[in-house]
Parts: sequence; C-alpha cells; structure tokens
Amino acid sequence: MSNKKPDIKLIALDMDGTLLDDRHVVSEENRRAIKEAEKKGVRVVLSTGRSLKTARDYVLSLELSSYLVTINGGEIWGPNGELVQRSMVDTEHIKWMYELSQKHRAGFWATSSEDVWRNKMPEDLFSQEWIKFGFHIEEDEIRESVLKELKDKGIFEISNSSLKNIEVNALGINKARGLQKVCDLLGISMDNVMAVGDSLNDIAMITEAGLGIAMGNAQETVKEAADDVTGTNQDGGVAQAIQKWVLS
Repeated sequence: MSNKKPDIKLIALDMDGTLLDDRHVVSEENRRAIKEAEKKGVRVVLSTGRSLKTARDYVLSLELSSYLVTINGGEIWGPNGELVQRSMVDTEHIKWMYELSQKHRAGFWATSSEDVWRNKMPEDLFSQEWIKFGFHIEEDEIRESVLKELKDKGIFEISNSSLKNIEVNALGINKARGLQKVCDLLGISMDNVMAVGDSLNDIAMITEAGLGIAMGNAQETVKEAADDVTGTNQDGGVAQAIQKWVLS
C-alpha cells in the first residue's frame, strides 16, 4: 500500500474481538473515536457474525445511523432498521450440517431469520429460514475433520470467529459482499472503506477494503492479509486505527 492516506468515507467494524473488549463492552475511547469520525462525515457500520438480535443494543447505544451487516453478510439492515437483503442457506444443507455435528458430537448453533438455536434445533427444520450454521469444537483433530467434510462439499462459505469454531454461510456470502452492497447504496467505492477485524470471517472485508486493519489480537492469517495492525481489543485498537487513519 502506498504511503498516501486512503480517502476513508466508511469504517466497517467487526464486533467480538475487535470493537468489544473481552467483557463484550465498548470502551470509552472506542466510543469517542467513532463519534469523532461521524462528526467528520465518515459513516460507521458494524459488520458482524452476530444476528440483529445480539447486535442491535450496541448499534443503539453507539447511536449509529447507518447500515448494519449481520450474520457475516447474511443480512443487511438499513438506517431505519429495515431489512435490505437476506441470503439463506438451503434447509437441506442445514440438516446435513446438523447431522454432521451429531456425528462428531460437536457443539453447534444455527441462526435463522427469527432466532439463534444453540445445541438444539426446532422439531421442524423447514419451519425456519436459515442463514448460518456454526460449530464449536475444542479438539483440533475433530475440528479439522469437520472442516474437511464441509470443504469437500464445495457449496459453502466457510470462516470462523474464533480458533475453536467454524462458521458456515451460503457460498459467496461474506462481510465483504455485504459491505459492497452498502457501498453501492451509498454511492461510494470499497476503496473508501477501512475495515477492522480479528478473525477469518473478517478476511474478505479486510482484503477488499481500501484499507484493511487487523487487531493486535487477530489470528495470524488475518494479520498477514491486512495493510496495518493496530492495538488489541483490550487496549482500544479500534480507536487507535481511527485516530491514525481517519482523524489525524
């Protein structure tokens, strides 16, 4: 990347391990930096693996007025809380992944348009519109084996939000696609985006944004993909990145 500062018009922030500290709190310095950026006319968009249900309170408390990308790009929400886009995973595929989790005795969760199901599923899988399936697996060997079966299918977008989990969306659905849609709606380019994250589900947006920032606590592959590495989520890394690239 050249030394010339990119023209940042939108800041895309992952939540867990990035904007939030280890207690899932937004620090005062992060809050302040977001406010300052917005005062400069830069939009701030949360781009998260979480569903609207578990992200909404943060959006409200930060008084963000822009778009929101949830479930790794599976849903995009508008400034007035309206649904802009939803990308489903075929229910047959959800059923197959649920069976895979049972075969390996793996912890799992599944996100539908209505709810997040943890380690149990509704009696009628076809009663829901499914958007994401996740596995939580402590044992590396089992996790590798589940990952291989998922990859062999060739029909999924596979990422993670921690080293112990696997997250699965419909093929081609990721945070970068979600942000591309938001940029189209705002009439700006991905070159005008600064994206900040820490996990594999952030890599697409970090590499496709004009400026990709990895957290100090990010997974190594994420750091390698980024243009710059900031502080950790425990020491206001988001605020440091905003200060360095947008405010100074």
